[in-house]
Amino acid sequence: MTKSTPHPPDKDPASPYESLDSKKLHDAAERALDHYLNPAALIMASSNKPEPMYLANPKYDTESLLANASETLGSASAMLNNFAAILDSSHRKTALGIAQIVMLGELAVNQALDNVEPK
Repeated sequence: MTKSTPHPPDKDPASPYESLDSKKLHDAAERALDHYLNPAALIMASSNKPEPMYLANPKYDTESLLANASETLGSASAMLNNFAAILDSSHRKTALGIAQIVMLGELAVNQALDNVEPK
């Protein structure tokens, strides 16, 4: 006894697209590619203005931004080490681990700062 296989439908009833060549499908693919490969285009096209409270000034040069980030990470590392000194042993290890991660970030920023050509 053989079982007949049903033929697949010509068009997917759940698909919002008329065909694979649909303009909607093309536009969606372009937006997806821009999102992952060209995020600056989305920011430039956005009508939303960023919240200025915590916005880095785009006029600052890379060296200034890296120097500021290095100082911030150094301060965070010092605060975490001071805070870890007053904690009990189980929480101290967690705080010291976070301090070490911050310190590694600081080292990476300092290395990037060393690689920046001074103007």
